[in-house]
Amino acid sequence: MIYCVEDDSSIRELIIYALKVNGYEARGFSESGPFYAALENALPSLILLDIMLPGEDGLTILKRLKASARTRAIPVVMITAKGAEYDKVVGLDSGADDYITKPFGIMEFLSRVKAVLRRAGQPVNPSELTAGRLMMDVARHLVLVDGREVTLTLKEFMLLKYLLENKGIVLTRDQLLQEVWGYDYQGETRTVDVHIRTLRQKLGAAGSVIETVRGVGYKIGGET
Repeated sequence: MIYCVEDDSSIRELIIYALKVNGYEARGFSESGPFYAALENALPSLILLDIMLPGEDGLTILKRLKASARTRAIPVVMITAKGAEYDKVVGLDSGADDYITKPFGIMEFLSRVKAVLRRAGQPVNPSELTAGRLMMDVARHLVLVDGREVTLTLKEFMLLKYLLENKGIVLTRDQLLQEVWGYDYQGETRTVDVHIRTLRQKLGAAGSVIETVRGVGYKIGGET
C-alpha cells in the first residue's frame, strides 16, 4: 500500500491512477487529519508527501513520522512545486528518501518510486496473486482460471486484486468502496455487492473463493 498526501485533487488522482495501473495499491489524502487516521489502522510501504498542504505542512508531517518509532522506517518521497536547492536539502535532511519536483513525468515518477521501494527492501512489482484455481498477473493485467483467461472490467480487476492482496482478511463494504472506488466516492455499498456477484459469475468455478461474511463484507478464502 502506498499513501499519497496531496491537496491538489487532479495531481492526487493522477498519481493514484498511475500507481494502481502499474500494480500498486494506493490511497490518497488531501490533508494530514485523514492521513494520520489511516496510519492508525494500517502502515503503508511508502508515503508520497506534498509540502504545501492546508493546515499541517509536509515538512512538519515528515518530522512527526520520523520522530515516531512506529513510522520511522517508512520511506517518504517528497513531491512538491518547491524546487529550490534549499527546500530539497531541508526535506532530505529531515529524513525524506527522495524529492520529486512538480511538474514531473509519470514514467520518471514511477521509476523513482520503484527505486525507493527497492532500497527499502519492499516489493518493486507485485506480480502474481493466487487463490485456488485463480491466478492474477498484475503486471500483465491478466486473470486466469484453470489457465483460461477471464475478461474483467477495470473496477472488477481492482476489486479482485484488493481481495487477493488481503487473502484471509474480512473486508467491509465501506473498505472496498474506499480502496477501489476512491475515498470520496459517493455510491452506495450495494455497488460492491453487484460487482462481487458479477465477479463470481465471470470466475465460474473459481468464484467460490470470494466468501460472503454475513453482516460484515467479503474475503478471499476457500482453496489456497
